[in-house]
Amino acid sequence: MEYVSDNLSETAARPARMSRRGWGGVLLGVAAAGTLGLSFVPAPYVIETPGPVYNTLGSAENEDGESTPLIAVSGTPTYPTEGELSMLTVYVTGTPASHPSWLEVASAWLRPDYSVLPMELLYPVGTTQTDSENAGRIQMENSQQEAIAAALTNQGIPFESEIVVAEATEGFPAAGLVEPGDIVRSADGVDIDSVSRLRAVIREAGVGNSIELVVERDGNDVSLTVGVVAAPSDNVTPIIGILCGGEYVFPFSVDISLADVGGSSAGMMFALAIIDTITPGSLNGGENVAGTGEITPDGQVGPIGGILQKAYGARDSGAEWLLVPADNCAELAGRVPDGLRDISVRTLDDSMAALAAISSGVGVDDLPRCTSG
Repeated sequence: MEYVSDNLSETAARPARMSRRGWGGVLLGVAAAGTLGLSFVPAPYVIETPGPVYNTLGSAENEDGESTPLIAVSGTPTYPTEGELSMLTVYVTGTPASHPSWLEVASAWLRPDYSVLPMELLYPVGTTQTDSENAGRIQMENSQQEAIAAALTNQGIPFESEIVVAEATEGFPAAGLVEPGDIVRSADGVDIDSVSRLRAVIREAGVGNSIELVVERDGNDVSLTVGVVAAPSDNVTPIIGILCGGEYVFPFSVDISLADVGGSSAGMMFALAIIDTITPGSLNGGENVAGTGEITPDGQVGPIGGILQKAYGARDSGAEWLLVPADNCAELAGRVPDGLRDISVRTLDDSMAALAAISSGVGVDDLPRCTSG
């Protein structure tokens, strides 16, 4: 009480000075209260951060929590591998049922390795976390199959394939027309032997148009005219509203064991690891190489999300090289973390050529990159 009394006396003697101090205390109090409040207020965003990095030539936990080879090949000769060919992932904080706080969002905005995105980009209206996880699981399964197909195609090893519909999504053009179990034979006259080829035909048709789909149902061919609309996630990507997967008949077994990871961005690295496993020598010369990118059965490398977070994840894992889909380069140019050499690739052959240069040390300076830094 004596201290308060002294302050009161000083205030009476020098009112202007103490007024500024008093207001400063009030403002600090308001700021503190505001900050505390923001820590509890949900924000309509998700936060992307660097996720775990997995060496596709090494081991990982399967669905039973056991450590097993991430990629196991049987039924054909295999060879020792060296170094790392790492796939990259992204953590996402935030779901429709559990938004991050404004304080978390504000903190993320200040970090170069984090990204803040509107919630609806990852979870369109009406989409639940379960819906998203199921879609991610199907994408991962398709990615694994297409990676095997790409590796075998690259090595000239024949196989058979067909695309089977898992479900048609309610509210989209395919609902009521396409049925689970339908085998997609052609789209706009193009034979369909992969999910990526079907996507390409849909993209070519474009939003507002339609495609002529031929499916095999109960042993009979059925012709369907299906409209093309924009995906709610970005209001740009053409879709018809089906989930489907590739069913391949390969001449030997490739088992990819990786729990709790969804999406299709590991396809290219899976394909490279399979090739490394079934061919003599070491593709990467024992170096630590990371990479990301979707893959088609004919070896085309497609863009992915979260490229900046994946670049930081690669750097933090100790990788010195990063294989980047060429279509992601504009997003990464000038932002590659120090200590990481990026290499732009468009095809699986490009990736193979990059690994050959890294392994031999010849032509490394000529490899294309996203940034001139």
